[in-house]
Amino acid sequence: MPSLRPTSVPILVSLFFLFLSSCSHVFLHSTLADGVTPEEAKQLRDEVREMFYHAFNGYMDHAFPLDELKPLSCGGEDSLGGYALTLIDALDTLALLGDRDRFAASVEWISKNLQFDINKTVSVFETTIRVLGGLLSAHLIASDYATGMRIPTYDNQLLNLAEDLGRRLLPAFDTPSGIPFGSVNLRHGVDEHESKITSTAGGGTLTLEFGVLSRLTNDPIFEQVTKNAVRGLWARRSKLNLVGAHINVFTGEWTQKDAGIGTSIDSFYEYLLKAYLLFGDEEYLYIFQEAYAAAMRYLFNDPWYVEVNMDSAAVVWPLFNSLQAFWPGLQVLAGDIDPAIRTHTAFFSVWKRYGFTPEGFNLATFDVQHGQRSYPLRPELMESTYWLYKATRDPKYLDAGRDMVSSLQHSARCSCGYCHISDVEFHKQEDHMESFFLAETVKYLWLLFDLAAGPDNIVDNGPYKYIFSTEGHLLPATPEISLVREHCSYFGAYCNTSNIRQDGSDGATNPQINLYGRVGTALPSNSRYSDSTPVSGLIKGICPGLTHGQKFGISYILPSHRHHQDNSGNQGEQTNSESHSIVVVQSQNSDSSSSENKNYHEKLVESSEYERASDPAKLYLHL
Repeated sequence: MPSLRPTSVPILVSLFFLFLSSCSHVFLHSTLADGVTPEEAKQLRDEVREMFYHAFNGYMDHAFPLDELKPLSCGGEDSLGGYALTLIDALDTLALLGDRDRFAASVEWISKNLQFDINKTVSVFETTIRVLGGLLSAHLIASDYATGMRIPTYDNQLLNLAEDLGRRLLPAFDTPSGIPFGSVNLRHGVDEHESKITSTAGGGTLTLEFGVLSRLTNDPIFEQVTKNAVRGLWARRSKLNLVGAHINVFTGEWTQKDAGIGTSIDSFYEYLLKAYLLFGDEEYLYIFQEAYAAAMRYLFNDPWYVEVNMDSAAVVWPLFNSLQAFWPGLQVLAGDIDPAIRTHTAFFSVWKRYGFTPEGFNLATFDVQHGQRSYPLRPELMESTYWLYKATRDPKYLDAGRDMVSSLQHSARCSCGYCHISDVEFHKQEDHMESFFLAETVKYLWLLFDLAAGPDNIVDNGPYKYIFSTEGHLLPATPEISLVREHCSYFGAYCNTSNIRQDGSDGATNPQINLYGRVGTALPSNSRYSDSTPVSGLIKGICPGLTHGQKFGISYILPSHRHHQDNSGNQGEQTNSESHSIVVVQSQNSDSSSSENKNYHEKLVESSEYERASDPAKLYLHL
């Protein structure tokens, strides 16, 4: 049956969701494998370890120092920047497996040979999560006796590389909105012809890596530009507290208004919660709670999730895409277990049907979406399986993990590694292996079975609680990282430094503040905004005269030209002054139209399920 166009979808959506919600658990129940015994869990753990080394050795023998392996032809290719990407991405997996010799040798090679002064334009998002995150994670392991993997000769070389890379990425944040460009040249900065359109995930999934870098280097610029990017995105949310998929970083206009939890948006939600868990910054928790409540109201069609228009919540695309599979794992961290279980059951039923999850599965036709038939070795379903087993100890998640291993071994394994599957129905192999297969896919499978066999690893038995980045990199909640801002009494997003009061007394404040002038790391002298553009930043002290909503996320933002055009019909009152090329508007119409949302939010706060999610840090301590 041909795929349905978005315009014809709403007619069938309700009927298909009723059918899917009632049948998915039956379909899965009939196909689950027999229970995994403790002895089999050990065997599976060892099998996954062998899977890692089959792919890792294939890369080192046939592709290194190129970025990624071509596992069918046993060659290599530069896919990101030409700096041994797969080796960097796999560093903390080597440490997790306890491979001291190869971990030390890899760190030594990178320390001596890697450099970022190259004339290459790279993705800010991919470079941050894969390279910057990989360097920081490996540095934190190699420099700490408590990890059991400290390298005696190590002297912060990876941290120095990470700082150099971070500074080369900073020019991407030089935009009127604070939301970064999607790409940057590592030597020359942002090209004048660079696209001004970026994804929500691309702009909002940088806080963990840049925040850790700030704490390790004692330079707040990295953390502040990424936090400002999150604020820039959240300030432009719809009245329903939904964000779109793509945005213009100059005008702040959404260029694609499809809201969802998958492609182009997924890790925006993920990093809101994880930034709170790692840094203890309640601003991120507040935004996450608002965003999560909206997602559960407008996107959740139990047990599936759909894409809707961010302004009207009209369903535009009833599609399960493989990137959504991270969501149940995130719900575990948020303490919302029951819907996570149901959704994982539905998602895994797709895996069972094909042996893999296709990039897109149409919930209206109950078939693979045309043009989205591939499985590029994605880890998201493994990630959620690990977290649900860790939270529930339900053996069905071990059964699920065993089925995933079986599929990968039977259909994806090839002579030098593991291949992309270009068509999940026919299991046709493609000559490519993403670096995240070693950073995430096998890592979560190994952790799953190691946990069942009796954990012996730094994540479950180590000295710290670890937050996994969206690339699966291990970021420890050490005092240096997690307690650095305990002295701060308030994160004032819209306060003027001259008007900060330490006593907390009421008073009016000017919302404009120059971030770059405060932190001691200025923008380049030729920056378009280095002198004139005010942006928000972290401030130590009490910011008086603001409501809770103003402190932790302004109500709505409209581009200046739109505000002027609509001024005659707008009865609202302008409550905040201009920030970049935008003005903050709080209209009476928006207040009245959001009253229903407010009532819904109040009901959530009163419910026990939401209370469990309201302080996920407490829950995470017990996982």
